[in-house]
Amino acid sequence: MITYQKLTRRELDTFIAMRIRQLREEGAKEDIDLAPALKDYYERHMADGTFVSWLALDGTAIVGTSGMSFVEKPPYFGCPNGRIGLLSSMYTEPAYRRQGIARELLRRVVEEAKAYGCAVVQITASDMGVLLYADFGFVKNGNFMQYRISDQAER
Repeated sequence: MITYQKLTRRELDTFIAMRIRQLREEGAKEDIDLAPALKDYYERHMADGTFVSWLALDGTAIVGTSGMSFVEKPPYFGCPNGRIGLLSSMYTEPAYRRQGIARELLRRVVEEAKAYGCAVVQITASDMGVLLYADFGFVKNGNFMQYRISDQAER
């Protein structure tokens, strides 16, 4: 039976390992050790309440993860209070997929965003996740672009 709980420092190392597996599964080919930077980020933002995660467990084994970072931008018409939830770390172990686990994790972190006062939740979805998010009610925004500072230094 699958149970759900919030991420605590006790599960952080496993959570980070799963996040790295997720990134690699999505095609990341970076050759740096990302674990220390992730640990620093999650510890700081869990402590100040700007990151929350729900986990899915089968017994004591973590089989699914979710994450929501809370940020504030200048208000705009689509988000008049400027509070945005950035969804990340949505990952389910392959043997547990297609059982509703990701949907339940998503429901829980979206509720966290509502409680935080977010007007909008955003995600850069993997190909695998698009159907889940669209079915949940997410709408694609074709205007998303990214500028990498490090790429510009080489020009």
